[in-house]
Amino acid sequence: MKQLIETVENLRVRGIGFHGLTEALDTTTAQGRLVFQMFAALAEFERSLIRERTQAGRAAARRAGRTGPPKLPDADLEAAQALLANRDIGVTQIAHRLGVSPATLYRDMPAARTANTPDV
Repeated sequence: MKQLIETVENLRVRGIGFHGLTEALDTTTAQGRLVFQMFAALAEFERSLIRERTQAGRAAARRAGRTGPPKLPDADLEAAQALLANRDIGVTQIAHRLGVSPATLYRDMPAARTANTPDV
C-alpha cells in the first residue's frame, strides 16, 4: 500500500492524475484524493489486524504445543524415495499411498517436484 501511495503521489507531482476504472476514484480532485487516502488507511488497518490475528494464532498454537505441520517420518520418506524411482508411479499416487497430500510430500521431499513428471 505504501508503494501505491508513493506512486500516486509521484504521479501527482508530475501533473498526472489517477482515475480508477472500476471505482469512482479520481485523484485529480480533492474529494478523490480524500477517498484514495481513506481506502489506503483502511487497507493498512486491515493488514495490521490480519498480522495481529496471525501472530496471536501462532502464539496460541505454540502454547498448545503445536510447532508446525507434522513432517513425514524417515521410513515414509525412504518409501517415497523408492517409489519415485519408478517412473510409472506419479507423485499424487505416492502421496495417496503414504496418506498425505502431494503438497506435504513436496514440502518434505523437494526432489519430488521434478520427479515423475511427464516429459514436455
